[in-house]
Amino acid sequence: MSGKLTNYYAGGNTARGFYSLYESNLKDLDRLFILKGGPGTGKSSMMKAIGSYWLEKGYNIEYLHCSSDNNSIDGVKITELKVGIVDGTFPHVIEPKAPGVIEEYINLGEAWNSAKLRNEKEKITKLNHQRSEAFQNAYSKFGEALKIHDDWEKIFIENMDFEKANELTEKLIDQFYGELSLNKSSEVKHRFLGAATPKGAVDFVPNLTEEIEKRYFIKGRPGSGKSTMLKKIAAEAEDRGFDVEIYHCGFDPHSLDMVIVRELGWAIFDSTAPHEYFPTREGDEIIDMYGTIIHEGTDEKYAEEIQSYAKKYKDKMQEAIGCLAQAKNLHETLEGLYIEAMDFTVVNKFREQIQLEIKKIAEN
Repeated sequence: MSGKLTNYYAGGNTARGFYSLYESNLKDLDRLFILKGGPGTGKSSMMKAIGSYWLEKGYNIEYLHCSSDNNSIDGVKITELKVGIVDGTFPHVIEPKAPGVIEEYINLGEAWNSAKLRNEKEKITKLNHQRSEAFQNAYSKFGEALKIHDDWEKIFIENMDFEKANELTEKLIDQFYGELSLNKSSEVKHRFLGAATPKGAVDFVPNLTEEIEKRYFIKGRPGSGKSTMLKKIAAEAEDRGFDVEIYHCGFDPHSLDMVIVRELGWAIFDSTAPHEYFPTREGDEIIDMYGTIIHEGTDEKYAEEIQSYAKKYKDKMQEAIGCLAQAKNLHETLEGLYIEAMDFTVVNKFREQIQLEIKKIAEN
């Protein structure tokens, strides 16, 4: 019987640059293998192969997906064994807690022909520079989109009944928790439910909520208090000792998109574009922020401005996604140069070595 596969992002290309939440998702591991090596050295393929093996053995697996490559992962966790493997190359900066005890570095660069790579020095240097420039352009475009979004939000912030917003939040907190609390410290995980990728916005809401009994779909406009409400609900879970998964916005990581408290069997999330969903199961419920706390007629009164902001925002986001796609194309060219210089029999030996270590942990 196969285990459960959970998908999410621990890093993202955002309006605030590359934003990492790796530490939050790796802190509970007793063993962490950190893979070093350039593009095309087989890091993602190795992690997927090991993850698939243990999934089929019945273990629960977490895939930490790559926001810069839709077909790659940046990490894999075997949750019951408290073992993980991650891509430790830039921009994934992993701070070791106990090198050699918890963390072990695996240098896949031992498998490449350095002389062959040196022959491509000018190409590699140029491609690296162009790829970095493409990412910086993407972050700049996302930043411009955020400023547009902020102006868009002001319309609804200025037409919000804050007293009603607080009442709604308090009502939901009482509904979710009542008098319940646990006599333990809360375990908090910070993640992304989705990301801006070279192929556009991607999310894993269906996977992350598939075993959740009660799902709350928040509907509302930009600036209607969705993130603020989620932050208060998450803080309450932590105060009461419940383990909580906090999912940040892949566009602006200072905002939240979803909170899950599995011990209580519920999830509440921003169900507007680009992760727009509607109830499909018994127990699913919509929370309408616009109809509840925004002054009636706001959409109609500011229709022209709203339409203008929406178009500008969409156009700027498409430009940013185009830059990510450009970075991906340059990365693929780089990968090709490294692949030609790789001896993958050496990589396979590293994979077997890691598997042997994990099997020993499983036996114990």
